[in-house]
This record gives sequence, C-alpha cells and structure tokens, in this order.
Amino acid sequence: MSIASTSVIQIIPRTRRGVELMLLIIAIAVSVAAYVNIGLTVQNKVPASTGYYAAGIGLLALIAHMALRYRAPYADPVILPCAVLLNGLGVAMIHRVDLGLKAAAEAAGTKARGPAAPQQITWTAVGIILFLVVILVVRDHRRLQAFTYTAGLVGLVLLVLPLVPGLGADINGAKIWIRLAGMSFQPGEFAKLCLVIFFAGYLVVKRDVLTLAGHRFLGLDLPRARDLGPILIAWGVSLGVLIFEKDLGSSLLFFGLFLFLLYVATERAGWLIIGGLLFAGGAFVAAQIFSHVQKRVSDWLDPFHEVGGQVSTALMGQAWGGLLGRGLGQGRPEIAPLRFYGQSDFIISSFGEELGLTGLIAIILVYTLIIERGLRTALGCRDIFGKLLATGLAMSFALQVFVIVGGVTGLIPLTGLTTPFMALGGTALIANWAIIALVLRISDQARRPQTPAAPVSDETIAMAVQKQ
Repeated sequence: MSIASTSVIQIIPRTRRGVELMLLIIAIAVSVAAYVNIGLTVQNKVPASTGYYAAGIGLLALIAHMALRYRAPYADPVILPCAVLLNGLGVAMIHRVDLGLKAAAEAAGTKARGPAAPQQITWTAVGIILFLVVILVVRDHRRLQAFTYTAGLVGLVLLVLPLVPGLGADINGAKIWIRLAGMSFQPGEFAKLCLVIFFAGYLVVKRDVLTLAGHRFLGLDLPRARDLGPILIAWGVSLGVLIFEKDLGSSLLFFGLFLFLLYVATERAGWLIIGGLLFAGGAFVAAQIFSHVQKRVSDWLDPFHEVGGQVSTALMGQAWGGLLGRGLGQGRPEIAPLRFYGQSDFIISSFGEELGLTGLIAIILVYTLIIERGLRTALGCRDIFGKLLATGLAMSFALQVFVIVGGVTGLIPLTGLTTPFMALGGTALIANWAIIALVLRISDQARRPQTPAAPVSDETIAMAVQKQ
C-alpha cells in the first residue's frame, strides 16, 4: 500500500518591522543630537526644549511605526525612518535659525519674531495624523483608480483656488496661497497628490492608444498627431500656473510628472522629446515676456549682479561652509537678506553652510533612498495602476529635490519649491506625509505574500505523468 505524501514549501517573507524600529531609533538619535549640538554651540547649554523636541519626534515616529506594524506589516522598512530623519533635522535647523534671528533682534534692539520650531513640530503632528488616516482608510490602493477623474477635477480646483478673488493671497510675488480663518494654505501641495492619482489612472486606460507610433525620425518612433491632446493639455495647464500664479516651480513639477509617467507607461522616448521641446519653448517665451521669470533667469546667469541678493548670499554661505562645514550653530544662515528664508526656501543652503558639501551630500543620499525605495515598490507592484502611482509619487520627490537643490546651488534658475520634510511650512509637510503613507500602502501590497495554491500530492503528480 502506497502512502501519498504532500510536499509544500512556502517561503513567507519577513515583515521587517524590527529593522524599521532600529532605523527609527537611529534617526531620532541623530535628530536630537543635532538639536542639542545647536544649543550647546549657540547658547552654551542644552536647550530647555530638548525634552519636548525629543518626546514629540519620538512619539510621533512610534505612532507611525505602530500603525504600519498592525495595518501594513509588509510595508518598506526604510522609507519611514528616512522621512523621520529629514523631518527631525529640518526642525533642528529651523530652531538654529530661530536662535540666530533672536540674537540679531537683541543686537538691533528690536522685538524678535516668535520661534518657528514648535510650530513645525505641531505641523508634523498634523502630518502624522493624515499619515494614519491614509494607512487606515486606504486598505487597497487599487480602489483609488475608481476616483481617477474625480481626483483630476479636485486637483484642478485646488490649482485654481488661489486665483479666486478674496480667497487667494499674493505672498512673495506668487499667487499660490489661500487665506482661511487667518491662516495661509498652499492648495497646490495637495493638488500634486490628486494629479498623480489622475495621471496614473488615466494612463492605465489610454496607454495602449498612446503607445501607437506615428512617423519615425532619427531612429525614434514619434507619437501620432491625433494623440498629442493629453500632453498639450498638460502643457497648457502648466503654462497657466506659470502665467497666472507666477509659480515656476509648480509649473515644472506638474508637467514633469505627467511627462515622466507618460514615458513610463508607453516606453516611447518620443514623448520625452516632444514634452521637452514644449517646455523649453514655453519657458523661453515666458522668460522674454514675464518679469518674474526674467528675474529668476538673470539671477541664475549672474547671481552676483545684485550685491547682497538672496541667491548670491546663499552661494557665499555655501562657499564659506566648504567641504566639511562651519559646524552646527557656527554659521550665519539668518543674516540678511535670507533671514526667514534660511528656514524655508533656502534651508538647503543653511545646511550647506553649517554641514558643508559632505553633509549636503548625505542629506541628498537620504532623499535618494526614499526615491529608490519608491521606485523599487513600483517594480514589485503587481498591477499597472500601482506601478504608475508609486512611480509618480517617488518622482514627485525626485523632481522637487532636483529643482530646489539645483536652484539653491546655481545649477538651474531658482523656482521656489519647498524642500520636502525639511523646509518650514505646514501645507507642504502635511502633504508629503500623506504621499509617504500612500507609498507605504502600495509597498505593503507589493511585498505581501500571495495566497498559496492548493498543495499537490506526489500521488497526483505521478498519475498525471502516467497519463502523458
């Protein structure tokens, strides 16, 4: 009598939450050490707010970690610690500039502005709350595809809101803000998330049509003329943002995201050529017509034509920092004309001055880790919508970091985008935490083991072989 045996070997991947917890501890320790170092250097004592800062960052990170442990156990273990590290270092540098502004005000005999670091921690808490909402509510990212056109409509409405009379506000020459209940918000940050969902859902449906080749030129298959509608619409919207809201950074970000996702969905390099030509042509015309674009270009071509300008001061500060930096608390990121911008638009310059080129490269590498893990999530995702969505969210970070770091270091014209997680500002910080939550939700689905098939016995296999 034969005994049928069943041999099933199932490899269940580890959740890696323990690795994430260890990395979080390191990220919190580095952030708190930077905060304490700044206090010892500037005030010759440990800041009295160190306990508040450490407890705030640590507790918020632990809450996010526990949410992933129980609701998204297979999520990527590296992304959250990287985001916490950047957020913590950003708060530390904001505190550093607060101390510099306070000392400058006391020397001038004027009243100092209230500290911004506690406010940034509060916005971090709001961002973590939205992070939890996304993790708990969005149980499957594929359901977002049903809201493709709704997300697109909401994104366009958010882009237009700053142009509504009585609601929009012109701050620093850009009409990208709205005022509600005495507070300022930047709806374009959430429009970015909505438009990425729309781009991904739209390209899933239309990618077969957009893949069709038209004329062949210099070895490249160019798209058909009848299929140019989507890219022309995206180009027109980006130009509208540039012209009416005077926001070069958002214009570049939105068009770049759509163009990159279009290339990923179709694998046609012709779209990149057409999109690049459209953007270059629009940017050239805008530089000839609009004064705010002309100012950005002239500051880029000759940053020292204006003595004491923001760009020239930022470049001089980075040059003073050199390779290893002046040391935390030993630079001058708060001096005029940067002042408050050392906490927001030019916070990368502040890090470059005090941590030098080495520290700046380390920060860029942390951003690169987030982007790389996001793209790895896209590669491992089993559905096309998830692949495009994860790619779009990762590339939103990539474009932002490239544009802001390139602008501050003089590689490209300054655009005004905020540095993700580090720059002072509530709207951008909250939106970025929502993006991180969505990437982690997709990675949980991508890394989660599939339901194994029913086991097949050796006797069944032998019978099948005999029948053949």
